[in-house]
Amino acid sequence: MSDNNSSQEGSTRSPDLEKAALEHVEQVHTNERVPGHGNYYEKDGLRTYGDGEDHDHEPPMSFKRAMSLLAMAFLWTGSQIPVYLFGGIPPYIYGDLGGTDRWIWFVLANLLSLAAVCPFVGSLSDLMGRRYVAILGAGFVVLGMIICSTAHSMNTFIAGMVFAGIGAGINELTALAVTSELAPTAKRGKYVAVLILTIIPFCPSVLWGQLIASKYASAWRWVGLLCGIYNFLGLLLTAFFYFPPPRVNSQGLSRREILGQIDWVGGALSIPGMLLFMMGMQWGGYQYPWSSAHVLAPLILGFVLLVAFFVWEAKLAKHPMFPKRLRQDPRILGLTLIITFISGSQFFSVLMFWPTQAFNVYGHDPVGVGIRGLPIGFSILAGCCIVLWLLSTFRGHNRELLIISSILMTAGCGALSIARVDNLYQLWGLLIVAGVGIGGIVVPASIITTIICPDDLIATIAALTLAIRVIGGSIGYCVYYNVFISK
Repeated sequence: MSDNNSSQEGSTRSPDLEKAALEHVEQVHTNERVPGHGNYYEKDGLRTYGDGEDHDHEPPMSFKRAMSLLAMAFLWTGSQIPVYLFGGIPPYIYGDLGGTDRWIWFVLANLLSLAAVCPFVGSLSDLMGRRYVAILGAGFVVLGMIICSTAHSMNTFIAGMVFAGIGAGINELTALAVTSELAPTAKRGKYVAVLILTIIPFCPSVLWGQLIASKYASAWRWVGLLCGIYNFLGLLLTAFFYFPPPRVNSQGLSRREILGQIDWVGGALSIPGMLLFMMGMQWGGYQYPWSSAHVLAPLILGFVLLVAFFVWEAKLAKHPMFPKRLRQDPRILGLTLIITFISGSQFFSVLMFWPTQAFNVYGHDPVGVGIRGLPIGFSILAGCCIVLWLLSTFRGHNRELLIISSILMTAGCGALSIARVDNLYQLWGLLIVAGVGIGGIVVPASIITTIICPDDLIATIAALTLAIRVIGGSIGYCVYYNVFISK
């Protein structure tokens, strides 16, 4: 009797239960499926779901999560400080090592190697995971700082900055990607803003560099030790505390299948292509005539390799470095990348020109040079953090934020042309305006692209924006420097 009652109750409840169950079944459209991956899907082609992770709610700040974010903060700041600190003291470095005709290459070598490896490593990171890629990047920076600190010639110092640049590119894109993944999509801007704030102690990098390097002839080497220790701490924090879940991109795949999805041909074409092309751009008109073989050979060869890379990616690659799924919103993505390119030309030119100008035009006093470098450092940081925070606060107004930042950048950088020996007082405000504008684009543009592109390709798109920013900086600096020396 009781069995009959139970069965009757079950039968009367079953339609309601079935209806409730049906209400919880989410439709997955065909365009949300990821080709070759049945273990997850992308809602609206962007947000990852079906992988067993909660991507909508902010998890509690556990010790493990906090230490993972701290590790990323060390990696991000550590990727920036070699260029910031060494870039503020070139006269001390080439005064000790020589190489006054090529010292600029220690900055350029860092940036070019960074841009060259980023796209390949970004796609590799999305496929194979962030942990070991981050550890490798920190190891490269530490190795580079050891070489720089023990160098006895400018060529050796430049070689050290190449290794540091490779590691810096890996760590910057990894830190941005991991922080974006650890944050709910709606709060990515705020999380990355806090990440960027960790560089505050190094905003007076020109001042710190000047105070260290001015002690005695080879005191600049302590800068390399400082950068090396900082990055080694980031390596240790990553090794002991950052254990992310397996990448959804490679779940269920054998090691051979994973290796088969890596775009080895794309990497072999893009890395030397970008390096050769940008090296030719930097040599032209500065160290060698534009018509010389020293300039034309790398320019032409690099251009041919890059054209071959684009043809390979568009027509031939089975698993391209930049999948078509990145183009969920091609118009916004294209405009953001163009703005990133232009902001890069302003960012790196200000970073490399202003400390030299502050030293040679307005006096050699270390404290004075350091103080004159404060406005640009703090204003770029302020612009980054303000716009990143507003991205999360005023959702849907990304375009307006980029327009305002572009106006400030253009007005501030252009107005710096009024600089004379006797009007330093007029430049303080202009440096702040230019810095806020540049900062409002440099990192926020990368975060905007991670919002409008699929979650499982965060490192790929972050690497693309980083590479375009550095290419823009390289080409912009080349143009500006050739105009400068022609005057």
